[in-house]
Amino acid sequence: MLLLATILLPIILGVIASFVKADMPTRKRCYTGILFLTDILALLSIMEGKSITPVVFSDNLSLSFTLDGVGKYFLLAIIAIYTCVCFYAYAYMDHEERPNIFFCFFFISFGALISVAMAANLITLYFCFEMVTLMTVPLVLHDLTKEAVAAGLKYLFYSVAGALLGLLAVFFVYHFTTGDASFVYGGFIDTAKVSGHEPLFLAVIFLGILGFGTKAGMYPMHGWLPTAHPIAPAPASALLSGIVAKAGVIAIIRLVYFSVGTELIRGTWVQYTWMSLCLLTIFMGSMMAYREKVMKRRLAFSTVSQISYILLGLSFLSEEGLEGGLLHLMGHMFSKGCLFLVAGIFIVQLGIRKVEDLKGIGKRMPITMLCFTAASLSLVGIPPMAGFLSKWYIASAAIDSGLMPFAIIAPVVLLISALLTAGYLLTVVVDAFFPGHEGKEAELKKAEPPRIMWIPLVFLCAGALLIGIAGPTILTLFGL
Repeated sequence: MLLLATILLPIILGVIASFVKADMPTRKRCYTGILFLTDILALLSIMEGKSITPVVFSDNLSLSFTLDGVGKYFLLAIIAIYTCVCFYAYAYMDHEERPNIFFCFFFISFGALISVAMAANLITLYFCFEMVTLMTVPLVLHDLTKEAVAAGLKYLFYSVAGALLGLLAVFFVYHFTTGDASFVYGGFIDTAKVSGHEPLFLAVIFLGILGFGTKAGMYPMHGWLPTAHPIAPAPASALLSGIVAKAGVIAIIRLVYFSVGTELIRGTWVQYTWMSLCLLTIFMGSMMAYREKVMKRRLAFSTVSQISYILLGLSFLSEEGLEGGLLHLMGHMFSKGCLFLVAGIFIVQLGIRKVEDLKGIGKRMPITMLCFTAASLSLVGIPPMAGFLSKWYIASAAIDSGLMPFAIIAPVVLLISALLTAGYLLTVVVDAFFPGHEGKEAELKKAEPPRIMWIPLVFLCAGALLIGIAGPTILTLFGL
């Protein structure tokens, strides 16, 4: 029951707190209580680790929830980013209309993502995955402008199309399974059933990877990201990039590593095509981010690139690649979450959306810009921040795979992408702090935002530093 309570509590109480008659300060106190109670239940669930099956459809078809190492790791990431974003949003949403509606879907999506982390089999994962999509669309179209509605619909159409491809893969996995279909590392596919149907099976699994990869922004299904992020409120953008897109990563991990098994895919056209798409997405996303002039769109293209680092690590189908992907999942969550929140501060405090207007603001907003700098260093891959360690693991997995020419091309693309990342992030830092880049500084009347907005930035940067220093130890604690 503890697992179900952790999922349902933020959903039910979040809706109630958002629609009862009360002023916003009272609602915020209620939201804080719901947030901390959910965090406590989640931590108790991580320590308890039991399973529950609320609905049984057949012998191998059920709605089941449990927490293994991957689930616990993802759950910890969820509560970390949602806690930071919630406090930040208290101040940010004061400048927006209908804050209660935003927080309503904030907490519903919180519960939905927790259910993704706890899903014990593919059918449960699919239902929860779809729920995440449906409950995050309102966060994108919150402003209800023509552009916001268009962006929300684009996000919805892409996500539903991708999920349907994932559902096709789920159907075939169950078809080629005998007995229990619960997740197990190494997979549970009945190879005897697959025998003679390998071409069809591989084609469907590739469609599943492509479908779930839509949520993660993998080419050619990446188009929703640079459209949705600039329109959504900054707290929603931080969630979409930091953790919602990672639901696609978790779905791919569950499909490939815990259902099908790596042996059935290793050395096939599926693996080679998957690696190729990841490398293309990394390079393309970095190039588009480098050329983009609007900060939130620049960060959105960066997300397209950075999440494919995770998928690239997974595509090597090795333990080292999986570890590198999981490290980058957490590191990117902390770093990109911080950057999107900083972009929101630029909008709220200064009314600035374009990169060229940020020159000279380091003197006016030192804490905010220092956090921006730390998160940027992590994404570039400068030690001891998280990005260095995760990219090291991914590059090592590429070389150790022995898959030519990918063993050479992958590290080269990672290096080029790192240089481009430095070009589109660290140039902002240089323009903000160093003499000769005063820009519109004299026109800026506001300095640092309220503490409730910049303290979450400090925690997110600290998280990126922690992963960079103790990432492998943390993975070991979760049995990964």
